[in-house]
Amino acid sequence: MITPKIQDAINAQINAEFWSAYLYLAMAMHFEGEGHHGIANWFRIQFKEEQAHAEIFINYLLSRGGRVVLAPIGEVPQSWESPLAAYEATLAHEQKVTSLINNLYALAESEHDYATRGKLDWFVSEQVEEEETAQGLIDRLKLIGDNGLALYMLDQELASRVYNVPAPLANA
Repeated sequence: MITPKIQDAINAQINAEFWSAYLYLAMAMHFEGEGHHGIANWFRIQFKEEQAHAEIFINYLLSRGGRVVLAPIGEVPQSWESPLAAYEATLAHEQKVTSLINNLYALAESEHDYATRGKLDWFVSEQVEEEETAQGLIDRLKLIGDNGLALYMLDQELASRVYNVPAPLANA
């Protein structure tokens, strides 16, 4: 059985993951409208990944006898001045999510909930990857600057990104 504190914290994390999904969907729609179909694709994949993260938490909470409470999702921004601005917002957001995961991990330790702590290990590694990927795209966009051809080439590259089911859901 899961403690009420852990259940509440996981429910808050589920909401945060759905908010993240909604943010990335808004980014995808913005860049689709701007004609950056590859960047839009990249953000659509992020949208799917964040939904999957929420599903992982939902499945885990249910497996531990917890109750899932789906709260309203807060409003997200709707436009960004450039791809660089969007990826800088992405990095800042992923750093915030890392902080949320770390806080949840610390709570699990303080509650002596080692099963939850173990489940969170995957998310800790995932956040390292998320931040690294966002930073890499920021670095590339800074190198590109105002070079339209280079931005076009990056957009074409990002169009080839495909969604991969996260390992915790692969056998679910």
